[in-house]
Amino acid sequence: MATATTASPAMMADPASERIAPKRLFAFIIMVFGMFMSILDIQIVSASLSEIQAGLSASSSEVSWVQTAYLIAEVIAIPLSGFLSRAFGTRLLFAISAAGFTFSSLLCGFATTIEEMILWRALQGFLGAGMIPTVFASAYTVFPRTKFHIVGPIIGLVATLAPTIGPTVGGYITDAMSWNWLFFINVVPGIGITLGVLALVDFDEPHFELLDRFDWWGLLFMASFLGTLEYVLEEGPQYQWMQDTSVAICAWICAISAIAFFWRVFTAAEPIVNLRTFSDRNFAVGCTLQFCIGIGLYGLTYIYPRYLAEVRGYSALMIGDTMFVSGITMFLVAPLVGRLMAKLDMRYMIAFGLVVFAIGSYQMTWITRDYDFYELLVPQILRGIGMMFAMVPTNNVALGTLAPDKVKNASGVFNLMRNLGGALGLAVINTVLNDRTDLHITRLQERVTWGNATATETLSMFMQKFQGLGDSTLMAMKQLSQIVHRQAVVMSFGDAFFMLTLFYLALSFLVVLLKRPPSPFGAGGDAH
Repeated sequence: MATATTASPAMMADPASERIAPKRLFAFIIMVFGMFMSILDIQIVSASLSEIQAGLSASSSEVSWVQTAYLIAEVIAIPLSGFLSRAFGTRLLFAISAAGFTFSSLLCGFATTIEEMILWRALQGFLGAGMIPTVFASAYTVFPRTKFHIVGPIIGLVATLAPTIGPTVGGYITDAMSWNWLFFINVVPGIGITLGVLALVDFDEPHFELLDRFDWWGLLFMASFLGTLEYVLEEGPQYQWMQDTSVAICAWICAISAIAFFWRVFTAAEPIVNLRTFSDRNFAVGCTLQFCIGIGLYGLTYIYPRYLAEVRGYSALMIGDTMFVSGITMFLVAPLVGRLMAKLDMRYMIAFGLVVFAIGSYQMTWITRDYDFYELLVPQILRGIGMMFAMVPTNNVALGTLAPDKVKNASGVFNLMRNLGGALGLAVINTVLNDRTDLHITRLQERVTWGNATATETLSMFMQKFQGLGDSTLMAMKQLSQIVHRQAVVMSFGDAFFMLTLFYLALSFLVVLLKRPPSPFGAGGDAH
């Protein structure tokens, strides 16, 4: 039994100081809803882009910017939130973000041209981004450390669940009403969140004097660096990277801006982002893990719907129904993760989550064109379990051990890493799918010859099927070519999943670099 002399400081703390005030808890829950809306809106349009394209008479390349514009603006604004949160205070910054996000959502819903939509989506992403790191910072500064096993799973669940169910929610809304309601649905909750935050949040005080030392050059360099980086990662795969002039120009701007940004950060009296927090080993390794977790989080939220749409021919609603499994799993697993964090070494939990995620990806390496809901069931369950076990403890290890005065700035950088990981993951996955599809088409075409009995029989069967409908030989050859292409696409999906399997297995060894955090912040006593 633990004696009074061996009890941890957290256990000896005054119970009154460890109690969460109901007003603060309610205010925090309101903020979490705001963060959920902001993250959800990254992916809510992904299953409905064809409907938006038709509604705005846009081309396929133009409509992709409905998502890209939001992502670029959000990536620029997230690291900026650390400085703005100290200057304006949590209450004012969050209220401005929520109100701006709500107003720009209304403008998106009323957009009549693709140019208007892209502009309002960029504004929506920039204004809404401030809500995400502000919630993370509040979770790790407002509440006692013994309660991190409660608030940690809440923000971890939202950060993983929102992008996962984005296509599902978007598919249902578009099917039931119209694509405009993807944005109108934000208005009433957004107004409620804005008013609730203004009335209840009292976590800290603003320091407006910091605005006098605002580093405009730092903002310019950061916006150029992150904005062009996001553009290169989004557009590079479909335009053969440096072979496209706009991608090549943006890559050069990105490189030059990055040098200028890092120089400015380490020389400015009041840097727009304080990167010296990376001197904390757990924060640095936690950011690396967060970056890599973002690859899987956003990568699989992209790759599953793409397979279901291209190979299975699913509608947005059917994709949403199939993808909902991971979301349900995350929701059910979150309380378990919270309880285990109070008892286990969080480094082992992170490693377990990454290995489970890798196993789920490995099961998909055997994918065929017949994979349906039931074949995808177990891999999606494992994906949901792995994500929650990997992300929630990583949040706590990276942010929960920092000094409170460093958390606001660190939270912005930490959340940025997840989004940049997602952008890189999408770029790599797209490149792998394109290159491996071409490779498999070449290999399959080499085998589909007149000397191949199966190919000859299939061709003869198609010729008989199209007899009397025109040039049956040409139609049969075209049908066979489509089968070859579809099989090549399916094989490329298997290759992408295999790549993710190896990546996450290797990543699980990174936890050895983490220093063991204090005995889960005092929750549940000593964890021996």
